Amino acid sequence: MRSRHPPRPRSAAAPRAARLVSGTRIGWFSTCAPTVALRAARRLVVVACIVAPGPVSAQRGFRGEGFNRAEILLDVNVPYDGAFEFARIRYASSLGMLGRGPLWSHDYARAEANFSRILAEVSTVPTRTRASAVFGLDDPLLFQHSVAYIVEVGYWVPEEPEVRALRTWLRRGGFLIVDDFQENDFVNFERQMKRVLPDAVLQPVPREHPVFDAFYRFTDFEAVRHPYSGYRTQYWGVFEGNDPTGRLMVIANYNGDIAEYWEFSDRGFFPVAESNEAYKLGVNYIVYGLTR
Repeated sequence: MRSRHPPRPRSAAAPRAARLVSGTRIGWFSTCAPTVALRAARRLVVVACIVAPGPVSAQRGFRGEGFNRAEILLDVNVPYDGAFEFARIRYASSLGMLGRGPLWSHDYARAEANFSRILAEVSTVPTRTRASAVFGLDDPLLFQHSVAYIVEVGYWVPEEPEVRALRTWLRRGGFLIVDDFQENDFVNFERQMKRVLPDAVLQPVPREHPVFDAFYRFTDFEAVRHPYSGYRTQYWGVFEGNDPTGRLMVIANYNGDIAEYWEFSDRGFFPVAESNEAYKLGVNYIVYGLTR
């Protein structure tokens, strides 16, 4: 894989303190409705499973660890029924997030719980709001999902069976969302993607690409910066056949962390408008992954 290394981000001030958001709906789009056209009339088709795995037992009590996570409890890896379920990739790492659990679990489970409720509210995608999927790349569960999410890829070093499974899944139509990595993390991400798709080229995703217009017309690229460093998020991708007009197989939020906005959208940690934009991006990603 060849790519131009992304420019070093300029630093920026941390976001200003936000007012507390109240309401019964988690992270509800309280400010964006007047300005965003909901194209809910477009019917969405959930892609059926590609490979039928063996039986899977549902788990209860798989928690994200650390502060502000104990109150969220989702069912995990329940039997497949055709509904969309947020799928997070788990991987081995010797590092942790300062007592907040393994790196792959950053923002779990509040992020997926809040996001799934938003997706169910604003779209016609059949969505599980009380369950999520967590599995390794070499788990047959991967092939029940058209979209998967992974974080902290600066420390991600998949084993060969995981590399082969991800390659097969992507080539069969899978869509991978990469989030929460910055600065030199890009080097390892590029290295690991070269193992997965040796001929692919990581390249910037044009702002006019359909992934930014799959459900919401997303245009405010300055709004969703990294919530703490203030870095401007860059959107990098892998296209089928290295053709920017073809299917996008991987979308990477470099110098960004949209799930951090999802996680705390009901706590008032960040401005409402910025959280709304992060939700719009996420909804676009899921709709794109399910319909392309």
